Amino acid sequence: MAETEKPLVYFVLGTAGSGRRAIVRELIASGLSEGDRAAVLLSDAEPADENDAKLPNVTRWSWTEHGTIQGILPKEATQVFFISEALRNPVDQIEALKPWLEATGAELGRIICVVDCKLAEANPALLPWFDACVHFSDVVLLNRRESVGNKWLSDFQRRYTEQFYPCLFEMVKKDRVKNPLVVLDPVARRISQYFEEDQEWVFEADDKDEEESDDEEEVELKKAEDPYLERRAGGRRVKEIPDIAKIQSES
Repeated sequence: MAETEKPLVYFVLGTAGSGRRAIVRELIASGLSEGDRAAVLLSDAEPADENDAKLPNVTRWSWTEHGTIQGILPKEATQVFFISEALRNPVDQIEALKPWLEATGAELGRIICVVDCKLAEANPALLPWFDACVHFSDVVLLNRRESVGNKWLSDFQRRYTEQFYPCLFEMVKKDRVKNPLVVLDPVARRISQYFEEDQEWVFEADDKDEEESDDEEEVELKKAEDPYLERRAGGRRVKEIPDIAKIQSES
């Protein structure tokens, strides 16, 4: 990466215990070039892990009282692996990530979702939670597959391929992916347009007197809102997802 380029941020989603830090360690070891300088941003709510000592330049990020991300880009890092807070709503974190990237002068590399297949198979109620993560993800890494049936794995992937999701699905074995360079290639493959400058625009007609003709109707051009980010008048999301902290505490 040239010195003048913005640091690339890889945002890593996943449940607690899904193996994200071990996978990040392997992606850094196998997927980056000799001149790259990796760093890891880890939520201050995440407990210590045996992999922490094997990760380069680890710093912690946190939430401000206003619900924004507080985290400093590690100096001279070219690739930053930003690990999400596992037990907090991933949509809230995705929403806060964009202004943080703009404020720090970083660029989004990719959003990676690590799926704990054993947990997902045992908890069908979590499927809408994974739907939200996959909606924003460029790459979905299927981990913890031991004892998980092939039919479940096929059905899980088919759920998204049949809807023409462009994200990549990769299997993880012993914390490694077969093609780390493909995983880290910073080409957007997510279905969400939230991070794109050229988001889709839609026409929205103003509500006016019913007696007015269609020709007199005023039309406003607005950027299409991501379905997971849209809110009701009271502030709640239109498309709500399960409380991951509650489900994992009961698992």
